[in-house]
Amino acid sequence: MAGDTPGLDLAALRSHLDEHAPGLVTGELTAEVIAGGRSNLTYRVGDGTRRLVVRRPPLGHVLASAHDMAREHRVMSALAGTAVPVPATHLLCQDDAVLGAPFYVMDEAPGTAYRRATELAPLGADRTRAIGERLVDTLATLHAVDPAEVGLADFGRPEGYLERQVRTWKRQLDASHTRDVDGAAELHGWLEAHVPTSPPPAIVHGDYRLDNVLVDDGDRVTAVLDWEMATLGDPVTDVALMVAYQEMAAQDTAGAVTDAARADGYPSVDDVLQRYATTSGRDLSDLGFYLALAHFKLAVILEGIHFRFVNGQTVGEGFDTIGAMVPSLVRAGLAARTDSGR
Repeated sequence: MAGDTPGLDLAALRSHLDEHAPGLVTGELTAEVIAGGRSNLTYRVGDGTRRLVVRRPPLGHVLASAHDMAREHRVMSALAGTAVPVPATHLLCQDDAVLGAPFYVMDEAPGTAYRRATELAPLGADRTRAIGERLVDTLATLHAVDPAEVGLADFGRPEGYLERQVRTWKRQLDASHTRDVDGAAELHGWLEAHVPTSPPPAIVHGDYRLDNVLVDDGDRVTAVLDWEMATLGDPVTDVALMVAYQEMAAQDTAGAVTDAARADGYPSVDDVLQRYATTSGRDLSDLGFYLALAHFKLAVILEGIHFRFVNGQTVGEGFDTIGAMVPSLVRAGLAARTDSGR
């Protein structure tokens, strides 16, 4: 085997594949970390003729209920026959003895994950706008899927979803504590006191943004990726999180997780919301709570990544600036409390 990468023992992987997915790979395996994700680890694995993707949780500190490989594998497998584009899945392994953590194997889908505005700039404003619009349309397509029809009726508990989200992200913040973040307790307290009534439930992606999809040369979305937080719940949370990423990019180009929305031609926040509302038929007239929750969630996720960085448990580059973004996300969440529509 070619040299192993952190968290991926190629000999152990090959042995497991030969036993549980015979014929999937034939030649000597090589692997590399796919840059981009700040949470689960993603590897491109090849045998000289075929390229696969292996996903596993991060090294070290893992938050309860996060980094759930079985959830990712199940939802993508269920959506394979729908209009939602997902990679073909091959194998789920929940035996920690193989790689030290659960993992799954899927096909590598074609396309580009656009993270930066500089990556979209060569495409021009018209193509960039089309990509942004198709990102929104794909989310509406996901939310239109009937969970029961694809075998996901028990994939989550929609009743009380928002209340659990507020509790869960506070619990995750406490589990990643290395410092006090000004305003975090105030924001959490406001969210607890202002939970709205949810619309009819849908399959929720949980971290929907442009660099979590792949786009081909025809500007079509070929795959939606990174389903670790997927569940059944309130679909407006997906919309608000997509907007929160976009607003974060507008405020911070250097440290933002993605600043693709700053590219010339990318739909404005108002355009994004209008297109989703029109395509999905859902009511987006009151976004204050959802935007506040989205910014709180992002703050907690980045604080967890910061925790792993300061404890030497990350793989790759760019983690040293993550922690600096958390306070501004909390402030944005507090400011969103008065937002009741665009």
